[in-house]
This record gives sequence, structure tokens and C-alpha cells, in this order.
Amino acid sequence: MATGERILIVESDPDIADLIARQSLQPLGYQVIVMGDPASALMSAVQTPPELIIANINLPGLSGKDLLTALNSHGVQSPLIVIAEKKQEADAIQAFRLGASDVIFWPVRDTEVVSIVERALRQTKEKRERLKLDLQLKSANEEQQKRLRDLTTIVTMVKSVISITDQRLLFDRILENVLQLAEADICWLMLRDERTKTYLLRSQRNLPEAWAKKMNQPLDDGISSLVAQSGHSLLMNGSPLQKFKVAALGKAVGVIPIKIQNEVIGLLIVVRKKDREINRDGQILLEAMADFASISLVNARLFRALEQTAENARTGEKHRHAALDAMREVIHGELQAAGYPLNFVLTEMPGALNAEQKQALRSVQEALSRLSRSSENTMIPASPKNKSS
Repeated sequence: MATGERILIVESDPDIADLIARQSLQPLGYQVIVMGDPASALMSAVQTPPELIIANINLPGLSGKDLLTALNSHGVQSPLIVIAEKKQEADAIQAFRLGASDVIFWPVRDTEVVSIVERALRQTKEKRERLKLDLQLKSANEEQQKRLRDLTTIVTMVKSVISITDQRLLFDRILENVLQLAEADICWLMLRDERTKTYLLRSQRNLPEAWAKKMNQPLDDGISSLVAQSGHSLLMNGSPLQKFKVAALGKAVGVIPIKIQNEVIGLLIVVRKKDREINRDGQILLEAMADFASISLVNARLFRALEQTAENARTGEKHRHAALDAMREVIHGELQAAGYPLNFVLTEMPGALNAEQKQALRSVQEALSRLSRSSENTMIPASPKNKSS
């Protein structure tokens, strides 16, 4: 049973038009339009292509073959069945070569008309379904390829976060990958200055010069501040975006917070020039890239903390050595000072002492000498680096 397909009949003979339209097709539910003027029929088919065209090969002024050529030149894809007399087999073959899908040889019975029309419509439907399946398969393949590229990009980014210690280079790499993952035209990254608590432009890709010259300065795009306050990703496109300054760059935007725990320390912004929404999958990929930026910032903080700890340790070691050296000098000086009067008494006043006293003083002098040597040997020596300095 027909489902209301539109069929255009181009026929100047009323008897033929009546048999095909009124007697054969309309009772089956087809929407049949009969036109006797080929030029008017061509205009109608171009403006509103029907599901099927049936045209007599012997039309006055513009033959069926000419009509077929004109339809092809205008890109009309509707299948066309030609009506020919039984002695016009050669003309029918030529019409097939021009793209006709079938032929009705006149005179004909209404059942034959129905059979030919249904076959043509069925072939067209099958062709459209095959085309639809081909397009779906192509789309699925393209989506699969994109997902593979995205996965490869994510894996590469993980390796970069681990291996690249230059944070500026890492941010550049992140933005390069963001452009690919988000299919964006422009992107930039802003980080919070810990002293002023403002967000400064730190890296960018494809920003106009007037915006790019704000490097290491605050950049007001009219929308990032909302994400900085809320801590949630914001995706926007179309007319709602027009009231924000960033609309000067494109028609779709995504702003993703870069967070450490629940604290927003940066912002990742992407812009598409075309009005094409960033979908949920795109948001997930962008948030993954923001996480990589966050990891790199945490790594940088840890690295700085380790460096500071090591520096503090080195400074503490220097101070300890300096204190010990000073103590050694003091002890050494005191021992020498204590030994001086003993030496004076033993050398300058030998007659003032008896043998027992002299022996006691010499024992004390030897003890002081041993202590002086011991103070030099038991103190922790300065490191080679300290000695050289």
C-alpha cells in the first residue's frame, strides 16, 4: 500500500494522464501531480523534488530526454520513468543512458503501471537506505578514528606530564593537544597569582594580537570569572554567548577550572569560531587536560618545596660547621692561653719550684698540649666545598 509518495506526471495527452494518475495511482494513495507543460514541470521538480517523475518521451517543445538532461543539470535526484510508444525502443534505450530508471510502453494496463512505479520506488528506497547505512558506517568509522586519536593524545599527554620538567613547555604542549581534542580554533590558559589572587594569562594558542599581548597580565573575557567563582565547567554557544566579551572571538566557548582539591588555581578556555556546541564527551576530555595542568602545578610546587628543603639543609650544615669551627678556635686559643703561664714558670722560674712541683707542672703542660691537639682532630672538619670557599 502506498504511503503518500508524491509523483509528478509530465504528460500532455489527457487519456494517458488519466489512466496513469486517476485510474492507476491515486486509488493506491499516491499524491499525483499532472502537468502538461515541460518547463513548468521542470521548475516544480527543481523547487520541490518529488519521489518519482513520469514523463512522456514525446512532449511538445521539450522532449522527455531533454527534460531528463535538464533535471540532471539541476541536481534533481528523483528517479524518472519515461513513457514511449512500442516502436520507440531506440529512444527508450537512449533515455536509459541519460539516467532513466524504467520505461512504460504505451498502450499499457493499469496493473503494469502500478508494477513499474512500485519497482522504481522500491529501488529508490533501497538506494536511499544503502546510502544512509553507508553514511552511518562512515560516521561510525570517523568517530572511532577520532576516539583513537583522542586516546593517543591523552596517553602522550600523560607521558609529557611525567617527563617534561619545564612548566612553560608543558603548558604549550597541553594547549596544542586541547586544540585537537576540542576541535577548537583558539585556546589559552590562565593561572592565579598567589600574591594578588588575580588570574594571569600564562600560555595561549591563536589569540588575536590585542589579546595575546596581555601575556602575564589579567585577561578579561567576561566569562572566566564566573567559573573561577563557581569552580564548575561552563560550556556556552549561540545567542546566550553574545552578551560576553569572548563572543568577539567565536560562537562557542568552554571554560574549565584547574583545581587543586577544591581550590581553583587556573582556568582553561577554548573557543570555536563556528556555532558548534561542545558536547559532554568534549567536556570530559577538556577536564582531563585541566587535570594534567593541575598535576603539573602540584609537581612544580613539590619540586620547589624539595629544593627549598635541600637548600635549608645545606644552609643548616654550613651553620653547624661554622659554629664548630668557631668553637674549635676558641678552645684552641684557651688551651694555648692556659699553657703560656706554665711554660713561663718552667722556663723562666725553675729555681722557684722543687722537683715534685716541676714534674706536676710538666704533667699539666703535657695534658694541655694533648687537649689542644685533640680539639683539632675531633672537631668535624669542614667539607671540601666549604674549604674551597
